[in-house]
Amino acid sequence: MNNIQQFQYDNKIVRAFGIASFVFALVGMLVGLIMALQIVMPELNFGPYLTFGRLRPLHTNAVIFAFVGNGIFMGVYYSLQRLVKARMWSDKLSWIHFWLWQVVILLAAVTLPMGLTTSGEYSELIWPLDILITLVWVIFGVNMFGTILTRRENHLYVAIWFYIATWVTVAVLHLVRSLEMPVSWTESYPIFSGVQEALVQWWYGHNAVAFFLTTPYLGMMYYFLPKAANRPVFSYKLSIIHFWALIFIYIWAGPHHLLYSTLPDWVQSLGTVFSIMLIAPSWGGMLNGLLTLRGAWDRVANDPVLKFMVVAVIAYGMATFEGPMLSIKSVNAISHFTDWTIAHVHVGALGWNGFLTFGVLYWLWPRMYRTELYSKQLANVHFWVGTLGIIFYAVPLYFAGWTQALMWKEFTPEGTLAWGNFLDTVKQILPMYWLRVVGGTLFFVGTIIGVYNLYKTGAKGQFMANEATEAPARLTAVDLANADDPSSPPARQDSAGGKATAVKEHWHRWIEGRPMQMLLWSTILIAIGGIVQIVPMVFVESQVPKISTVKPYTPLELTGRDLYIREGCVGCHSQMIRPFRDETERYGEYSKSGEYIYDRPFLWGSKRTGPDLHREGGKYPDSWHYNHMDDPTNLSPGSIMPAYPHLLTDKLDLSDLPAKITVLRKLGTPYSKDFEKYAISNAQEQAQKIAKNLAEQGVKDQNIEDKEIVAIIAYLQRLGTDIKIQPKQ
Repeated sequence: MNNIQQFQYDNKIVRAFGIASFVFALVGMLVGLIMALQIVMPELNFGPYLTFGRLRPLHTNAVIFAFVGNGIFMGVYYSLQRLVKARMWSDKLSWIHFWLWQVVILLAAVTLPMGLTTSGEYSELIWPLDILITLVWVIFGVNMFGTILTRRENHLYVAIWFYIATWVTVAVLHLVRSLEMPVSWTESYPIFSGVQEALVQWWYGHNAVAFFLTTPYLGMMYYFLPKAANRPVFSYKLSIIHFWALIFIYIWAGPHHLLYSTLPDWVQSLGTVFSIMLIAPSWGGMLNGLLTLRGAWDRVANDPVLKFMVVAVIAYGMATFEGPMLSIKSVNAISHFTDWTIAHVHVGALGWNGFLTFGVLYWLWPRMYRTELYSKQLANVHFWVGTLGIIFYAVPLYFAGWTQALMWKEFTPEGTLAWGNFLDTVKQILPMYWLRVVGGTLFFVGTIIGVYNLYKTGAKGQFMANEATEAPARLTAVDLANADDPSSPPARQDSAGGKATAVKEHWHRWIEGRPMQMLLWSTILIAIGGIVQIVPMVFVESQVPKISTVKPYTPLELTGRDLYIREGCVGCHSQMIRPFRDETERYGEYSKSGEYIYDRPFLWGSKRTGPDLHREGGKYPDSWHYNHMDDPTNLSPGSIMPAYPHLLTDKLDLSDLPAKITVLRKLGTPYSKDFEKYAISNAQEQAQKIAKNLAEQGVKDQNIEDKEIVAIIAYLQRLGTDIKIQPKQ
């Protein structure tokens, strides 16, 4: 018999991550609400630091890495200790992890409004912060695996499988996506360019959703939902299929974000096929969660915790069905670049991540404070207000997306675009944007109610920082050998409260008792998809055909491009014309992969709140761009684009051009030898030409050649002009 050992669970670190989670929920959702208002009321863009373009990455990072990230660590630190019957391996590492993660979040909150960004979706943070994130993730991994290796339970429960896969996959994703060469402490260029960088970005971006917003939350679902329902997980075998199929298939699906782009067809097809395959394991997990409630459905109506969790699992099922459907090319041709995608994303973010986090918080807080929830009635109000918020947010955006797609593609009987002015579609969907504001407000109000309820729960209870418990020591090798003997007694109860383990164990139990083998096989499975897709794109030259007329950006154009990135313009404008009749009629010749070979980072965009800009060069005189940045409504009445008057007054800084040219040459951009010595004078010469054009076109500002606007104009006038398009006959 094993000796009974006494020890304590660490609830203090769980509480810290929980408090951080609901505080940053308020912050992230408030920023999102402000942005929703900025779209319908452009005058609320207070430049230069609080414009929509600069706030957008702040919002996504606050929700994903601050709110959800802290929620993940809260759930992992609570459940892992109890599943392995051991305190976290190191209290010191736990707190280093906590404080460094908050430092990352606060630095992101400072740098992103300053315009210090790489522009990559979900990977906007500058390279020093990437290094800090790597350090935090290593500390988390050491602490997690140290706890697992010193466990008292022999077998690892399903939630821990998902935690292991999350840790290794996020590590791989982050390291590959962060391959960049620094220019300064705040600037860098990725080592990949154009089409290659687009593939790497969406291999990362899609799987950041998969392995940061999904797999750790599935682990939490497998632990907290059975606990809240007081029921064992419906099917152990289904859990096995769900886990291994999901982590293998998910990693291949990233290219479905780039359908009809210049990415090679074979990569697009792989993304589509594996995305559709994802329905099976995703719905297997959803059904495993919902069927866990068999026999407990009568409690759902009266238990707010179960209400939140049930809707969260349903939202997971909806999002993981819709995602594969949006990966079908014929559907993607309609949905991509529209608000349909925004609706889809927020069903997952608000419904799956948001509601499961609230459900876990409502379950955890009374237990850690040894009291009852302050108000079940308030929790129910939070649930219904939040649910209405999701509906009022998502449904109008679905209609907005369908409206955009139909209007963009509509032709008259004479064969011309029915809505040739892009602004026509914007005006049509403004009422739907107002309804989004209503939905966002409701969800935000619900979050305030939830935070108040949790605060009052803690205030009336007594916090249990160290929870005393006991458990038998871990089985020895001899004990395990005897367990395989039919004459030996059955093993003890499963740590998650399930049925007692049978004498003849399932084959999967072998790997469950060997966490390092599980780590190894998880790593192999998630690496296969990335290797098959990325390696040929990087090392097979024919995958990106070259165009001889495509030249590197001039120093002033390069500066303008970096200013475009700083202002977050890619959040509203795409630079990818797809081979559709409506797009070529509206914008010009469809895009070619060779046109992007010097683009670091790529700027294809994900959403068209404004028109595509890939053929913008030469369409308008320089003065048009000058006046458009000063006040878009003067040239486009009804425009919801914010004004950028600071570009007309802020001094143009060219001091970092030599370093940029040097770095880009090292990365393969064919600037001539010693060109960095002449880069500044070259930029000044081009700036003077633009200033002269502006003066001739009626712009009276003095010293305009020294202002940032000339660099922006240089970049916009370059777009799409490298290839010669034959006029239509």
